[in-house]
Amino acid sequence: MKSVSELTDFYYRNLFATLEELEIQRKNLRYRIIIIGIFYTIIFMLLFSFILTSNLASGDFFAFALFAYVGIGGLLYKFLTKDYTDEFKIKVIKPLISAIDEKLNYTSSMYVAQRTFERSELFTATVDRMSGNDHVKGIIGTTKIEFSDLHAEQRHKSSKGKESWSTIFRGLFIVAEFNKNFIGKTVILPDSAQNTFGDLIGGWLQSKNMGRDELVKMDDNEFEKEFVVYSTDQIEARYILSPSLMQRLLTFQKRSKHPVYISFIGDSIHMAIYYGKDLFEPSIFRSLLKYKIAMEYVSTLHLAIGIVDELKLNKKIWSKR
Repeated sequence: MKSVSELTDFYYRNLFATLEELEIQRKNLRYRIIIIGIFYTIIFMLLFSFILTSNLASGDFFAFALFAYVGIGGLLYKFLTKDYTDEFKIKVIKPLISAIDEKLNYTSSMYVAQRTFERSELFTATVDRMSGNDHVKGIIGTTKIEFSDLHAEQRHKSSKGKESWSTIFRGLFIVAEFNKNFIGKTVILPDSAQNTFGDLIGGWLQSKNMGRDELVKMDDNEFEKEFVVYSTDQIEARYILSPSLMQRLLTFQKRSKHPVYISFIGDSIHMAIYYGKDLFEPSIFRSLLKYKIAMEYVSTLHLAIGIVDELKLNKKIWSKR
């Protein structure tokens, strides 16, 4: 697989002319959004004032008005930016993925299936709504890999029947075929309890996680500070998490700079990296020509696809059985 520096060179050498064209579109679109946003806000405020002076507002009017302003504004923004976003993905993201490996297929509108996300058992909350985009699927060496942006949500209803939604996960979800069929299920989560409360209290809280399988204590202190491990099979969990693999997972977590969730189930490794946003959506208010912006796209793609090399999935450490 190409290095980050090689991909950066490709980004500027092969895509710069396209980026310059898109940069002109971006500036024009930014201007339109600002003008339309000003008129939209003025119209909304006039309507808001009219309803207030007409005594038509109910007790929940202010909350509803704010929700409507943000919701309609969000839909308007998506409508205005859709064509530009689609063109950016076709002309920039797709060629960049092909440059990494020609065996990878990219589809901007698709995403990893909900059943695959649920099969990972990384999150215990019920998924009531799933959306996503920027789906990549293919083979790196001999390892099958698939990933996309995902946004998993859960629905809630108050005692008054009011509906609301909360985010379970939003970020990059990756599934890759591992070189072994696992008998048990092993889940590795960010260790917020030990980081917050220390070894003694944190360890006690970890053991009381009722939604999880048995806690597995690892011998690597650095790994224990960053992750907590649950498994249906203590022996297999320690077999999977060899000292070298724990070090590779720590390296991967440090490179991502975001919470990382991992599970080994069936013949696959699942990884969820929580970013809290769509990763490959072009910003309207930042230049595409800036080096920092280019590196965000390049490094994120390299991180996702580099899982194969990072975790040595192409090395036949174990035979399937």
